[in-house]
Amino acid sequence: MSFDRLGVVGGGAWGTALAQVGASDGREVLLWAREPEVVEAINSGHENSVFLSGSKLDPAIRATGDLQELEECAAWLVVTPAQHMRAVLEAAPVGDRPLILCSKGIEEKSGLLLHAVAREACPQASIAVLSGPTFAHEVAAGLPTAVTLATGDQSLAEALRERIARPTFRIYLSDDVVGAEIGGAVKNVLAIACGIVEGAGLGQNARAALIARGFAEMRRFGLANGAKRETLAGLSGLGDLVLTCSSTSSRNYSLGKGIGEGRSAVELMSDRKTVAEGAFTAPVLTRVAEEMGIDMPVVAGVTKLLSGSAGVEQVLHELLARPPRAEAH
Repeated sequence: MSFDRLGVVGGGAWGTALAQVGASDGREVLLWAREPEVVEAINSGHENSVFLSGSKLDPAIRATGDLQELEECAAWLVVTPAQHMRAVLEAAPVGDRPLILCSKGIEEKSGLLLHAVAREACPQASIAVLSGPTFAHEVAAGLPTAVTLATGDQSLAEALRERIARPTFRIYLSDDVVGAEIGGAVKNVLAIACGIVEGAGLGQNARAALIARGFAEMRRFGLANGAKRETLAGLSGLGDLVLTCSSTSSRNYSLGKGIGEGRSAVELMSDRKTVAEGAFTAPVLTRVAEEMGIDMPVVAGVTKLLSGSAGVEQVLHELLARPPRAEAH
């Protein structure tokens, strides 16, 4: 398999950073963006001034607003917001080319993980998932990063790693697609919770406890859905959780911080040009967990705060009033 020319579907910060990785050896990358101003900025100034300002991009990256042009590319990195992935893939000339899913979330309407969404939209395509602790501006700057690439096709995994990996962008292979996706989806919700702790001034002890107990929820949900323990404890699970639960560079953490400071979720999200995926994942994750009988009190608390059905003090009281239990559960 050879993937000399890569396509990137999605012109946000993360899609742009991945395009930079793919073009860093001078090989062509075609990036599709919905926004005409992004296409213009990349093609004329080699910078995505809308979503990744300050990062100079390789001239081998070309942008387009026409999905049909992606037919020229041998494999696609799909970096659309999770809730728009199905519609974009259904409108694109996918065929049987490999799709590497780089977004994190659960489809709100169906409750499906994104690899299942992609399989429904593009039944002939091979599917892989790229996930891990990644801030886009650091990846674009060439700072050291490690990620998980998950797929059941070993030859595809090795060919993609050969094409995408760089000395500062290290790729570890896995066959656990479900685990890689669940880690990325659940950590977004937990990052909102940790931001709320910061915004409400509850202290570092509380945040550390929340990360640990949140990871227990991720593990329960993951194992119940067929994920492997080692995946959940790896880069795409615990690694990503630690990163996004401790920095305002995380959109989800920043959203939570604003809620903790007393602002409404609706107000905060209307001010944003980027998507905090955890806000869409929280309610569907809560719903699916309840249907499966999986205890996820932190996730349920975030859902209440996002909907405005409860305030920070009430949710905190409910969490602290829970009966004691063994730590392993």
